[in-house]
Amino acid sequence: MAAEKNRTDKYDEIRIDLEKQRAALLSEAGVLIGSGLNPDKINFPDVTDQASAEEEKNFSIRLRERERKLLKKIDEAIERIAKGTFGVCDGCGEDVGYNRLQARPVTTYCIECKTQQEEDEKQRE
Repeated sequence: MAAEKNRTDKYDEIRIDLEKQRAALLSEAGVLIGSGLNPDKINFPDVTDQASAEEEKNFSIRLRERERKLLKKIDEAIERIAKGTFGVCDGCGEDVGYNRLQARPVTTYCIECKTQQEEDEKQRE
C-alpha cells in the first residue's frame, strides 16, 4: 500500500496537469454547445457558402470526436494514477520514463514498446 501511495505522490504534478487539461476541454465543449450556431439552420444563398459551412461543420465534428477520445484517455490516466498503476508499460510491464509521461501523460507504453507497436502496424499496411 505504501508503494502505491508513493507512486501516486510521484505523479501529482502530472495528475494536476491532466485535470487542468480535462477542465479546459470540458469548458471549450460547453462554449461550443452553448454558442447555438447550427450550420444546418442557416440558409446560404450561395452554393460556395453552403459548401464552406458544410466543410466547417464536418471539421468541427472530427475535432470534437478527437477531443472526446482525448478526454477518455485523460480520465483513464487519472484513474491509473489513483490506482497506482500509472507509468507501467502495458507492453513489457516496466516503468515508463518520467520524461515521456510528462510529455505524453496519456501514454500506456514505454518508448521501446510504442516504437515496436508502430513498426508492427507499418508492416501490416
